[in-house]
Amino acid sequence: MAKIIESQRRMVRLSVDDVLNIVREYQRLTTNKSCCYEHTREILTQNPLYIPEDID
Repeated sequence: MAKIIESQRRMVRLSVDDVLNIVREYQRLTTNKSCCYEHTREILTQNPLYIPEDID
């Protein structure tokens, strides 16, 4: 799960599973649906991605 790291800028440390889930969702959204960078941006803008956060 994602872990928030506080400093001057808030950072989120992603686990391996978080990264793989993001890649899988990206591929699901864009494979055979996007022809260029702009179209990919449009698809991702319309489908925000969320990851769970660990709360300590």
